[in-house]
Amino acid sequence: QVQLVESGGGLVQAGGSLRLSCAASGRTFGSYTMGWFRQAPGKEREFVASISRYGGRGYSDSVKGRFTISRDNAKNTVYLQMNNLKPEDAAVYYCAASGTLGISTKLNEYDYWGQGTQVTVSS
Repeated sequence: QVQLVESGGGLVQAGGSLRLSCAASGRTFGSYTMGWFRQAPGKEREFVASISRYGGRGYSDSVKGRFTISRDNAKNTVYLQMNNLKPEDAAVYYCAASGTLGISTKLNEYDYWGQGTQVTVSS
């Protein structure tokens, strides 16, 4: 029902900024809770940020204050603005869609996933 395509990843110096985009196709994008997850080599996929259909937002403790999730329903797009990047932020970042009414931090509550975009942070 929903197809997701991430973009905006790349190489950035520690302390720099990057904005990821997730373009969605589907009839009712605005009805989904959206999330960002990331996965570093050899590690499990972890929650980063979530935004509900009403605009409520939640973040993992590791990124709160540095990252901002937002959405533009008219463009069927969700964004992740990443500031003050650290080497430990390096990972493949995934966009996902959930049918939950509010924000969700749980991997198994997301039904649709993009293929990911690589973020590399150099020191």
